[in-house]
Amino acid sequence: MADILFLAPLPDFLTQPLLAAHRCHTSMDGREEMIRAVVGQGGTSYSREILERLPNVEIISVLGVGYDRVPLDYCKARDIRVTNTPDVLTDDVADIAVALVLMTSRKLVAANRYLHERKWLGGPFEMASALRGKTAGIIGLGRIGKAIAHRLAAHGMEIAYHGRHAQTDVPWRFCSNLVELAREADFLIVACPGGAETRHIVNAEVMAALGNVGTLINIARGSIVDEAALIDALATGTIKAAGLDVFENEPHVPAALLSAPNVVLLPHIGSNTQETRRAMADLVVRNLAAHFAGQPLVTPVRM
Repeated sequence: MADILFLAPLPDFLTQPLLAAHRCHTSMDGREEMIRAVVGQGGTSYSREILERLPNVEIISVLGVGYDRVPLDYCKARDIRVTNTPDVLTDDVADIAVALVLMTSRKLVAANRYLHERKWLGGPFEMASALRGKTAGIIGLGRIGKAIAHRLAAHGMEIAYHGRHAQTDVPWRFCSNLVELAREADFLIVACPGGAETRHIVNAEVMAALGNVGTLINIARGSIVDEAALIDALATGTIKAAGLDVFENEPHVPAALLSAPNVVLLPHIGSNTQETRRAMADLVVRNLAAHFAGQPLVTPVRM
């Protein structure tokens, strides 16, 4: 049995198999030298300060696809292995992105409220906008970005994307410049990894290029969007609307976003289905079992 530290609250369907196979702890409490593995959520902080207190830690297993809060350079230097849970959450996250596109374009939250407030008795709800013929600009054409593109293409939308390089095996238009992509897009969809390289790449300039008929959708990481610039763009009409499942300082959401009439906000539920979360938990269990058995990791993070 190995000693494992839980850095965040975890679902029972993950903790139970880990408790059966390992000695699990929710705090260090003088056990720093015993800890060989760390488990947490995608948004958990795996800071260097925490890891420096664990001299014998061998592996970090992230319950999530994002590992931007793991100090990879430090882990590589210390030979600490890192795993995440990709692939299994692709479809659910893509579905939420499409839901946000539909909710903002068709004003579905406002329409639902209109009915519940019995305003329909006084006349029909205002007209919204169709998706067909519009352009979806996707930032980051990885697994999730591609899944979003396929779904929105089925809605009759044109697809363009921005990333590190053009991909030769996709039919969609590549934009080498993010501002150019925003200028072309009716919906700018953030689907790239978080981290220092992408922090605030969706800034005031990008939102100005998106323009007052454009909508920003973010299902990736809150850090990618300059939240202060977004609030200003929404308030001044620089952009039309936003649909957000992630925020810079989760679970704290700025009051200006909560009160904005032209936003749809979700509490980071992209992968939050029983089926997907159980599949993610299974990957965590399998990765830890493989590590302690001296076998290849199932889903290692390349460093």
